[in-house]
Amino acid sequence: MLDALKNHPFGVTAHLKRTVVLAFAVPRSELQKLLPPYLDLDVFQEEHGFLAVAMVETRRLRPMGFPEWAGLDFFLLGYRVFVRHVNVQGKRLRGLYILGSETDKRLMARLGNVFTHYGYAHKPIDRTYDTHRLSLRSKDGSMHVSITDNPDIEEALPVGSPFADWKEARRYVGPLPFTFSYDAKRRRMLTVEGSRVNWTPRPVQVERWHFSFLDRFGFSDLRLANAFTMNDVPYQWKRGTLEPMPT
Repeated sequence: MLDALKNHPFGVTAHLKRTVVLAFAVPRSELQKLLPPYLDLDVFQEEHGFLAVAMVETRRLRPMGFPEWAGLDFFLLGYRVFVRHVNVQGKRLRGLYILGSETDKRLMARLGNVFTHYGYAHKPIDRTYDTHRLSLRSKDGSMHVSITDNPDIEEALPVGSPFADWKEARRYVGPLPFTFSYDAKRRRMLTVEGSRVNWTPRPVQVERWHFSFLDRFGFSDLRLANAFTMNDVPYQWKRGTLEPMPT
């Protein structure tokens, strides 16, 4: 029964007040080995896979049909790999595989680990905003990010990005509708489909960043490829669907 609850058993809705995404290019071979069977990297030029850290100020997260007052407000850090999956019907899907999640609310960490496979941990975070700057720092010092968010900023990419321009970067690290989890014991893939409106990313300049969560993987090259932000995005996730995978 408890295992079944982790399979995203009902639809969920939320308002993403502010989202910041840092996307990193990682050597293909190093990132692929972190994935379960039946998932492949969304690869760029046969060389790089992509790992993103999404930092989301989330409002009123609740099951679909519940009133807004019943929703939960929290801050989320999600560590995600961009992947492709061919389902049993032969349809090719692009989406995300979650390596882990962190949140500033203990209740969200508990609920997230009951209803998802996304590996939530509690991490208190200090946030500082002014007109064009955002700083995030965990109280234990394991993560910090500082960005400049100026609407007049040019569509520039971080130094060393593998992408030629902002347009190319958007194709590879833009919003992806599916999230996948693999049940190795039962050989089943869980797919959760999300939908959103008002998704209009704009580039930001990253002044500094560090995520201790990523240190554990020992990547030989972790290159900031793209960074963007969005405000006021209504988002919904459908109930998860399970499919047995072929032997």
